[in-house]
Amino acid sequence: MESRRTASWRKAIHSVVYESATPAGKAFDVTLLFLIVTSIIIVMLDSIERLHRDYGNVFLTLEWIYTILFTFEFILRLVCINKPFKYLFSFFGIIDFLSIAPTYLGLFYAGAQTLLVVRALRLLRVFRIFRLRHYVNEMQFLLGAIKGSIRKISIFMLMVFTTVIILGSVMYLVEDGKNGFTSIPDSIYWAIVTITTVGYGDISPVTPLGKFVASIIMLMGYGIIAVPTGIITTEMALAARRKNHSPEACPNCSREGHDEDATHCKYCGSKL
Repeated sequence: MESRRTASWRKAIHSVVYESATPAGKAFDVTLLFLIVTSIIIVMLDSIERLHRDYGNVFLTLEWIYTILFTFEFILRLVCINKPFKYLFSFFGIIDFLSIAPTYLGLFYAGAQTLLVVRALRLLRVFRIFRLRHYVNEMQFLLGAIKGSIRKISIFMLMVFTTVIILGSVMYLVEDGKNGFTSIPDSIYWAIVTITTVGYGDISPVTPLGKFVASIIMLMGYGIIAVPTGIITTEMALAARRKNHSPEACPNCSREGHDEDATHCKYCGSKL
């Protein structure tokens, strides 16, 4: 009997905390978003010296109130699912933990409260809360494209890194250690700034050969910019062909991303 009661209240909490289809769940999520936004505003206001001097104690009190509320919410998210560690080490689980940790760290390390701006990442919940399906799908496409592009972009960045080392060393030799190219690291810095088309202008070649090499690097920069764009665009096109996912959360492991017609969780097998 007790286990049934426990399962009943855990299910009730789960429907409020994790689901936004019910009036109670939507009211909870909207209230949560309001608290997140106002807590971020308070952190920003507290960073202004004049306001901190006049209202520092008020800001500190409010921050502790927010932290206690977010801590209570975090505990509810853990106790109402069967596998709390799945949620704890998920993306939103880590973000939720980081959103309350700085206040407690502030008891031991001064200034740690400024890290509370990480709560802004919790605003990503707005896509699920208001059922912005198109935005959710687009976000999934983007995440899938980035995930599929990591290896290709990593190899590409390794090639770029190797290129700037070589070109920076060449410029050091061409300019004979003068005109700002006083060392190979400084020359590599110039090569990175030039090949990315940033062009600070704090270091520039003077010799004709140096200007010629710099011109080649600048032209290479335009071509290099197009490569990662093409990689991610291709992956986004592939991700767009995949089936749309439902924002419903699993009551057992809290994972999302299930197919719209799914009846069981594809991660732990529990019934949705």
